[in-house]
Amino acid sequence: MTRRTNSLLSVAGLAALVVVGSAFTHPAVPPVSKRVAVTSPVRATDTPSPVADATPQAAINIDWRVLAGLDYTNGKATDTLKKLEGKQVRIPGFVVPLDDFQEEGAEFLLVPYYGACVHTPPPPPNQIVMVEMSGKKSVKLNLFDAVWMSGTLKIASVESPYGTVGYTLEGLKVEPYSAK
Repeated sequence: MTRRTNSLLSVAGLAALVVVGSAFTHPAVPPVSKRVAVTSPVRATDTPSPVADATPQAAINIDWRVLAGLDYTNGKATDTLKKLEGKQVRIPGFVVPLDDFQEEGAEFLLVPYYGACVHTPPPPPNQIVMVEMSGKKSVKLNLFDAVWMSGTLKIASVESPYGTVGYTLEGLKVEPYSAK
C-alpha cells in the first residue's frame, strides 16, 4: 500500500513540476491594449478599390509582413506590394517624430514597434514609412500609443534623420489603434 501511495505522490509531484516549470518557460503576453495586432496580409488575389473612389474608411488594411515584401537592397517588390502602389492603405504602428520632443507635426515616421529608431538601431528600410500629412495638416505625435495610419502608399527610398526609409505615405487620417 505504501508503494502505491508513493507512486501516486510521485506522479502528482511530477505533474506539479511540469505546471510550475511551464509557467516560467512561456513568456507573458502583454495586455491586448498595449499590443499591435497583426492584421491579415493582403493576398495577391485581393483587388483594391481605385484610389479615386477611396476614402480612409475604404483603405486596405495591411501589416508589416506585406511591407517586408520590398527587397530594399535592389528595390524589387512582391506582386502584392506592387498592387498596393498608389492605393489607400491602413497600417498599424507607432509614430516617431522627426525632431526630438516634437509633440505635433505634419511629417513623421511610422514603425512597427514602440521605440524603433529612437534608442536602438533603426529597423530595415522596408519596416519604416515616412508619413507626410495631406495639406501639411499637423497631428498629435505620441510615441507611446499605437495608431492606425491611413493614406496613399508609395514605394520610395527616402533619407530621414533616422536612416533610409522604404515607403512614403500621404497621410489622410491618424486614429488610435483598436483591433478593428
